[in-house]
Amino acid sequence: MMRAVVDTNIFVRALIMPHGTVGPVLQRLRNGDYILLYSRPLLEELVDVLNRPRIRNKYGLSEEDIAITLRLILLRGEIVTPTETITVCRDPKDNKFLEVAVAGQADVLVSGDEDLLVLDPFEGIPIISPSLFLLRLDE
Repeated sequence: MMRAVVDTNIFVRALIMPHGTVGPVLQRLRNGDYILLYSRPLLEELVDVLNRPRIRNKYGLSEEDIAITLRLILLRGEIVTPTETITVCRDPKDNKFLEVAVAGQADVLVSGDEDLLVLDPFEGIPIISPSLFLLRLDE
């Protein structure tokens, strides 16, 4: 089964627009179609972003919506504790995704962030868009 690190922006977009182009990334996790690799800092970032008033208010996210998403990650995901510090990304906040991908021996890192996409591949790990990820899941 494919092991994937999914950037926070993809989860946020999938949650606020479940019928949009990235919504299936979350649905495929629900279906157990891939193993999500995450770390405590990645989970904390997701919680922080989803709880921002401008996000919650603009998109009508409830505490229940957020709790359901977090339970899904805990149920279908595999927690990874990176041991290597990586500092190659031009946005230092994105290095943590690379650290989890390397430590968790990810098959792929999924992102829409150009700061990560320009590093494709990183240490042999493809960094791809959500649409390409969904295609690969169907192969």
